[in-house]
Amino acid sequence: MSGASVALIIPAWNEPESIATVLSELPSGVARWVFVVVGDRTDPTADIAEAHGAVPLVQSRPGYGMACFEGARVALAHGADVLAFLDGDHSDPPSELPRLLKPALDNTADLVLGSRDVSRYPSAMPVHARIGNRLVLLVLAVLLGRTFRDLPSFKVIRADVFSHLAMRERTYGWTVEMLVKAERARLRIAEVPVQYRPRLAGRSKVSGTVRGTVGAAWKLLASAVRYSTWAPARALSVRASGITS
Repeated sequence: MSGASVALIIPAWNEPESIATVLSELPSGVARWVFVVVGDRTDPTADIAEAHGAVPLVQSRPGYGMACFEGARVALAHGADVLAFLDGDHSDPPSELPRLLKPALDNTADLVLGSRDVSRYPSAMPVHARIGNRLVLLVLAVLLGRTFRDLPSFKVIRADVFSHLAMRERTYGWTVEMLVKAERARLRIAEVPVQYRPRLAGRSKVSGTVRGTVGAAWKLLASAVRYSTWAPARALSVRASGITS
């Protein structure tokens, strides 16, 4: 991995029971920077993250996309070559990060998706969440003519292309916007299956309730339609840029 600096961004709003375990499972030396993004400084997640070597960041306003955006902004300011995202509730296994990074570091992919495999832990994704996920994926297939396996929180993207996607969503539409724009920009997208696990504690802000799932699904569908005609300001010649490992 020499020659490329990786920044890991972990949205973790009120995850004090999970964040220490998540950070302890991160393989040593994989990420140069680890940013844990919280909703406000009173969240005990921030102090626990800092005690385990991560840099806590406080997002300026609520929203999953806002947490990702704040982390990405700081990572880019530090000069990161590759951005990685995973959730702070322990459902995304940090030990899989090297597998997701490999296609980006080998310059064979620009965006790598950690598609959730629930075969071992079926209860990790409730039935209503699976239905909502499938619905959004079906709409994406119709709009883009491309089938994705999942809409994962665990993903890796090269910083040079991320900057040109002009990400705007600040809530749950973040991942859909990224996938739609990446496909519209004809980026190389790889999908790597990862074992999805039940969250370590508490209840998901989205899939934890039917109401939360429906609201998120509506936002995802709206984002899919909104960005389906998006085009990059200029051609992204990412294949020639080459991050070497």
